[in-house]
Amino acid sequence: MKQKIVMKVQMNCQKCRTQALMVAANADGVNHVGLEGPEKDKVVVIGDGVDCVKLARRLKKKVGHTELVSVADVK
Repeated sequence: MKQKIVMKVQMNCQKCRTQALMVAANADGVNHVGLEGPEKDKVVVIGDGVDCVKLARRLKKKVGHTELVSVADVK
């Protein structure tokens, strides 16, 4: 079953945004990655079997403070 995961990531520059998207895209089971929000500070990941905790830890390590906002099933 596909999941939509939204995470708020502290991104200070365009390089941080690019790094966050690359880290999210390279995670196992990810089909789609994008940015959301007025400040483009939310990373949206859609995929099947994505481990959201592992992804949040990796984003925190590579980019900056990461907060898990929501995890929802997508039809």
